[in-house]
Amino acid sequence: MKLMVFILNKVESLDFFLEGLAAAGIGGATIIESAGLAMTLSKLDSSFLSASLRAIFSNGNEDNRTILSVIREDQLDTVRKVIYTTIGPLSEPNTGILFTVPIDYVEGMKKRKLDEK
Repeated sequence: MKLMVFILNKVESLDFFLEGLAAAGIGGATIIESAGLAMTLSKLDSSFLSASLRAIFSNGNEDNRTILSVIREDQLDTVRKVIYTTIGPLSEPNTGILFTVPIDYVEGMKKRKLDEK
């Protein structure tokens, strides 16, 4: 099992992404409102970033969404296909970041979700 972490910058694509996950059989996810370092610093009256750097780092998005889901190893390719279909390539600026973390223990999930193939 893996913990899939997807930080979505294109929040306008969230509904399409979630619908794509559900259609692909990945029904459980937690969505957290989040914000990146550059956006947070750009809101501060900080001397760390000058006005010109703030403009460069800020992509205009006020926030992003962090989507967490426990997935099976074989579901990662499916998640990636859903992302590319609903959001586009993550190599494009200001789209998002995807990574996974191995999970060695889970409790409280429906057994069926993790055992189905």
